Amino acid sequence: MLSNTIKEATREAHQELEKKVILKMKSIRSNADYADFLKHFYAYFNAVEQAIAPYITSGLLPDHTERRNSSYLKKDIEELGANVNELPLVKAPEISNTIQALGALYVMEGSIMGGPIIVKMLEKFGITSGISFFSGYGEATGQMWGNFIAIMNAQAGDAIEEQQAIDAANATFSNFGAVFDTLAIA
Repeated sequence: MLSNTIKEATREAHQELEKKVILKMKSIRSNADYADFLKHFYAYFNAVEQAIAPYITSGLLPDHTERRNSSYLKKDIEELGANVNELPLVKAPEISNTIQALGALYVMEGSIMGGPIIVKMLEKFGITSGISFFSGYGEATGQMWGNFIAIMNAQAGDAIEEQQAIDAANATFSNFGAVFDTLAIA
């Protein structure tokens, strides 16, 4: 089952990204710092959304339009008094089919699971605004994740497709981590 193999096969890339995100979070001391942090998420999520858009449709994922996306990040950035004019440079993974798109979306949807932890960390820094993205789906989080996983599992027809999803997920984690390595502005 793809959901089991992808989790194990992306564990290292996931942990590397998590370290970078936590390190960046530890430097947050103000709404301006937090807005900068969100710009990294916004730039990357927006790029990945564009890459997967031709493949992730309401026909494939019926609740697609109800899912978190970069518009929540933009709203949070603006709520903090910033804008999305100057963003870090990003590189989305190469996506050329549905199973790769689902692999990339696995990373994006999976990020919601850590959202409550991020909100708690931000509260310790006195940050309580601009958290709609990390607040996720609330009580529906488990159900939304389960729906996504069921669809992803159903799409992986064989070992080759599973590997394509895994490779796309690993590239998504890795490229996202690179966003936190750069100070360049697009």
